[in-house]
Amino acid sequence: MTDNSLPLVISAPEPRTLDLIFTPAARAELHRTYRIVEADPDNIAGLGDAVLAQTRYIIGQPPLSAETLARMPALRAILNVESNLINNMPYEVLFARGIHVVTTGQVFAEPVAELGLAMALNLARGVIDADVDFREGRELWGGEGNASARLLSGSDIGIVGFGDLGRALNRVLSGFRARIRVFDPWLPPSLLREAGTEPASLADVLTMSDFVFVVASVTSDNKGFLGADAFASMRKGAAFILLSRADVVDFPALMNAVGSGHIVAASDVYPEEPLPLDHPVRRLKGFVRSAHRAGALDVAFKRMGDMVLEDMALMDRGLPPMRCKRAERETVSRMRSKPVSVN
Repeated sequence: MTDNSLPLVISAPEPRTLDLIFTPAARAELHRTYRIVEADPDNIAGLGDAVLAQTRYIIGQPPLSAETLARMPALRAILNVESNLINNMPYEVLFARGIHVVTTGQVFAEPVAELGLAMALNLARGVIDADVDFREGRELWGGEGNASARLLSGSDIGIVGFGDLGRALNRVLSGFRARIRVFDPWLPPSLLREAGTEPASLADVLTMSDFVFVVASVTSDNKGFLGADAFASMRKGAAFILLSRADVVDFPALMNAVGSGHIVAASDVYPEEPLPLDHPVRRLKGFVRSAHRAGALDVAFKRMGDMVLEDMALMDRGLPPMRCKRAERETVSRMRSKPVSVN
């Protein structure tokens, strides 16, 4: 039987599931500590006043109206386990009431950074192409197989965006003795310097880098901001690695820059996902492709559940959440990422 004295939690984590984001032990703790009401994210209002009035937390990012929130006087936090912040609720109402909106997206930073490093090393050393050539009996041995190879060590590296993913990427790259320049207009230069990087303009990051990593979120300010002029300004033969969201680039312009031989590129994200089978990027030489899988590790998903439990325990004691990343009133409504549909 459910203990009606326990705090009530609405569970609407789609496309995630509780089994995906909680280990068996963590899920047992969740049900031991809270009353869980499974809900259709598109019909939170239909749960009825008895449930809404007692709800302390929401796990997920369901669309919410001001009217529905007014029926939830006990609500303390919305714990977003998707990572994208979608403009589907009145954030000004939530902030005015002191309701926390937090995201667990930082769990993806380390695995995405590691795959980004793998992509950069592949673009530098032609690992995939050399393997395919070997399988088909046309391999080039020794120096003949390194005509376009170069070192990541000691290179010039640019990072566009320095949130959780940018910081993780900087840590992963720290052993390569590279000069790392960062462009992030939402951060003060001192924070970039403290991380051991050089604050730089976007133009400098593009023109002065052998490798450019793009890890910026999509916002109302930067959708499609990397286009033909940006790619043309890059060093010939430079590598462009896209790890955040495809909407920050003009994707046809990126393909044209690679197709012309001016740059090489790798991407984990695309304008349309899943990508059509006849999309030209599938056959583009000099382009390394990954099917939006960089962060989708079970260990990352399970960390979400641990973070949720820790932050709810803090808030139960009247303390602020500390493990998840809090949405900021100045920037949350400017986010433009699309909701994910595949875990």
